[in-house]
Amino acid sequence: MEFQLDATSKNARACTIKTAHSTIKTPVFMPVGTLGSVKSLDMEDVLTTLGAEIILANTYHMYLRPGDETVAKMGKLHNFTKFPKSFLTDSGGFQAFSLSDMSKPKENGIEFRSHIDGSKHFFTPKKVIDIQHNLGSDIMMILDDLVALPATQERIALSIERTTAWAQESIDYFRAKQKEGVGVDQNIFAIIQGGTDKAFRAKSATELCAMDYDGFAIGGLSVGELNEEMYDTVEHTVQFMPKDKPRYLMGVGTPEDLIENIERGVDMFDCVMPTRNARNGTLFTSFGKINIKGAKFKEDPLPVDPECKCPTCQTYSRAYLNHLYKAREISYFRMATIHNLFYYLNLMREVREAILEDRFAEYKAAFYAKRSN
Repeated sequence: MEFQLDATSKNARACTIKTAHSTIKTPVFMPVGTLGSVKSLDMEDVLTTLGAEIILANTYHMYLRPGDETVAKMGKLHNFTKFPKSFLTDSGGFQAFSLSDMSKPKENGIEFRSHIDGSKHFFTPKKVIDIQHNLGSDIMMILDDLVALPATQERIALSIERTTAWAQESIDYFRAKQKEGVGVDQNIFAIIQGGTDKAFRAKSATELCAMDYDGFAIGGLSVGELNEEMYDTVEHTVQFMPKDKPRYLMGVGTPEDLIENIERGVDMFDCVMPTRNARNGTLFTSFGKINIKGAKFKEDPLPVDPECKCPTCQTYSRAYLNHLYKAREISYFRMATIHNLFYYLNLMREVREAILEDRFAEYKAAFYAKRSN
């Protein structure tokens, strides 16, 4: 991986990340393709219409179905899915934690049952890396001990202890495999934990950032805490993260969350919100979000967002999308998903331009002004 800091506007950063498969301009939002597919879209939509340089696939889900060995036999993620740009794969720990009826973090890994058939599995730091070697992702995340909030001080302390130990095991194993010729074009990120406790976050960040990782993520946020708590935690944590490596905030979030955390120095984001909300009728716009199910849109001739250049807004009316949603037409899901993801990715392009021109503060003010009208 090549990393370059192109410009800053106060703490907001514009960077360039080069992997074996693409050049990624940050700030970047990564569409979520959990099962190797962005829901309701094909890869031509993702590649050409959205212009995405990186998407996220899920280690837990791909491991269970179709199986990481199957993906490897089919030419790994890039050939299997026909998305030629970069993939980031998360560790699967969050899904093992959140989807399993029986998930038990232990000293050397996470025991869980499949949400598909109830079969028992065990993720260790090394196993998660082996799975991601089979998937062939450009950026892999390591196994961490995620804690639901609120949690006791004792549980958060244990989480950090385990996460640091697993991180050391992971990086040693990953670098050893690279010396054997395995995963030489892959990169690896560690995940900082610590809840919303600043001392715990500082401890976790300091311990992990001393290791030989290609980038670092902030995990364990957007899990029920107040937005201001998240923002304060991120602002506190980034000061312990290296300036010459990517900073990734996992699972976040709304357009407002992206703007706030870019201001605090974050480079990379992912979230199911634009795709999931699209399927549920909520569409993001430059003036806020709308619920296309509303009766007021039944005879509305305007596009979803008059400022948006996506194919949906350039072609169809709110009235038509209202009709398609209510009729549960499959075409609605594609049109709405394209719009929401186009909005998110275009927002990141505009933000990057503002940072390059050192006018991020003005951009942020205009961003909120449109929402207050």
